[in-house]
Order: sequence, then structure tokens, then C-alpha cells
Amino acid sequence: MSISQSEYRSIKEKSVSGRYVINEQILEFLEKNEEQLLIKTVGKSVQNREIKSLQLGKGPNKILMWSQMHGNESTTTKAALDFVNFLITDSASAQLILKQCTLLIIPILNPDGAAVYTRINANEIDLNRDAQNRTQPESVVLRNVFNGFKPDYCFNLHDQRTIFNVGRTSKPATVSFLAPAHDPERSISKTRGISMQLIVAMNQVLQEMIPGQVGRYDDGFNANCVGDSFQMLNVPTILFESGHFPKDYEREHTREYIFHAMLQGVNVIAKNTIDNFPQEDYFKIPENGKLFVDVLIKNAHVIDSSLKDGEAIGVLYKEVLKDGVVAFEPLVDKKGNLIECYGHVTYDCLNETNLKELRQQSFYQRIKG
Repeated sequence: MSISQSEYRSIKEKSVSGRYVINEQILEFLEKNEEQLLIKTVGKSVQNREIKSLQLGKGPNKILMWSQMHGNESTTTKAALDFVNFLITDSASAQLILKQCTLLIIPILNPDGAAVYTRINANEIDLNRDAQNRTQPESVVLRNVFNGFKPDYCFNLHDQRTIFNVGRTSKPATVSFLAPAHDPERSISKTRGISMQLIVAMNQVLQEMIPGQVGRYDDGFNANCVGDSFQMLNVPTILFESGHFPKDYEREHTREYIFHAMLQGVNVIAKNTIDNFPQEDYFKIPENGKLFVDVLIKNAHVIDSSLKDGEAIGVLYKEVLKDGVVAFEPLVDKKGNLIECYGHVTYDCLNETNLKELRQQSFYQRIKG
């Protein structure tokens, strides 16, 4: 089940865009919709920022979602707000979901990290490696919400870097999924199998929109990761990873695809049609590779005499917060025989037009030899 692009534009939350999404924006969104949502302060961060949850629906299928566990991973937060906007419309599909499901969403679990645009929290801890010890207040908040709500399903919402491609192809991994492992052997329990089926359902919808641009994330087991931990507690858990769509560094296109994935996943739960999606199709989704750079400069020996004929330069952008805006600073990541690499933008120094365009780029002086 999906909605049209025009329908999506009508429910897209206009107050939140770009990569820098912070708690104040969430508080404004919640205040604007307080009559239609059950809003709670579920705890506070290291720096005493409020961590809010919103709840809607009255159905028997309980779904817990949380976003920005990593403060600089905001795409799924935007998509979650879009999803809430959809659910409070009078559409028949929204009303079905609210009748069959109860959704509890934490839009920003790590508001301190969000404020300064970092992955870690204010104590410099990766909350997604703190699931067992729960040394951080944000980790305690999430586990307390999990224990109190007793979800039937969990959506663990993240962003991934621009380096990921699908399989060995030149397609970027615009959306990636994972059914986290629950043991070192990565065996398939009943609940992990359900996670796989839901991913198959979401992939089916996304393939119609971004064919070949959906990947499967590495399923190495780590009990300290939240997804693995909740899977160990026999709750089907799905990792969402928002990735790169061509020329979309603000991730506004990716935001829409994540919304459609959420809608499909929740709709399948609401309609109790999970068994329509074969578990084995999960393994047909290609694993992610790491073959992309942001800028690939081929035959770079033309501009860098230290390189051999035919060698290349790979540039990655470092995301830096400047005056409330995320800037993308180019840094040389690798040089040499990069024959297997792909570039989101590619210049060939043997092509006069390409070379002229390259020399006009702000980073040219940094990368030339």
C-alpha cells in the first residue's frame, strides 16, 4: 500500500527539512498536534533536555519506533513526522491503522547529540553500543519505554553514510534494512523471521519507486546493539537505514522513501498479511557494498604527478555543523587504483570538459598535486 506523490506532499511536515533536526523543532511539532496525540516526557538527556514520546492509535498491535539514537541521523525523524501527519488524516488506510495498531514514537532519543550534530551523546557514548550495560540516561529511557509499552514490533530508525552501494552494482543504497541477529550464529528465530517478512513487504513497495536501490545491512551479531538486544527479547525488530539518493545530500527524497517503507510495514501489520511475504525473499535483497565516494576523479595523474597513469582520487564529504547548517567539506579519502569505486559525481581528467568543470570546484586546490 502506498500513496501518491501529491498525497505525500500534502502531509509532508514543512517545518522540518534538511539534515539538522533538533529537539526544539520536535517540541513545536508536538505542541501543534497536542490535541491529537498522547504526548509524554519519557526522560531527560545527559544535558537535561527532555526526551519526548508521542502515542496514537488504540489497536492491539503495538509498534515502538525511535529515531536519532545517533544525533546526526535525522532523515528518519523527518519521515516519522510525515507518518504522524498521515495518520491523523481522515483517510481510510490511516483509520484502519489506528484501529488495529497502537504506535509509540520517540522522535529524538539523543537530543544532545542532535543539537551539536554528532553521532554520540554528551558523554561521548554511542547509545547503540550501550544496550546491555545501559550506562547512559538515554539508554535507560529507551529500555524503560520498551518495558512499559511491551511492543509487538520495533522500528529502529537510522541514517547511513554515502559510501554504500547495493551489492556490486553502481546503484546507491538509498534505503537499507536489517533483521538483526539474536545470536552469534545468526539463526532465524520466529521473531527474526517476522522481521524478515516485513522487510520483504517494504522492499516490494520500494522496488517500484527506486528499483535496485535497496540494500541489506550486515547482520553481524552484537548484543550491545539495541536491535540485536530487542531481537534477543523475542520482539521482531527492523533496522531502517536512510542512505543517499542522487544529488540529495539534504535527504529529502530519501525521507519520502522511508515514509513509504514505514507506511507499508505498519499497514501489513494492521491487515495481518505478514504471511503473504516469503521469508526467503529477504535474502534476495543484495547486501550493501562500500564502493562509493562522493567525488571520483579518474585519470587523476593529469593533476597529481605523484599518481601513476590511470590512477584516481576519491573524495568524501565530512559533514560539519556551521551556524545551524550542515556543510559538506570535501576531503581526500583515497588515491590509487580505484577501479572498483563509483562516484556520486565523477570527473575524468582526460575529458577536457570534465577537467574544466573540476578546476572550477571549490575543492580543486585541495586535491591537486
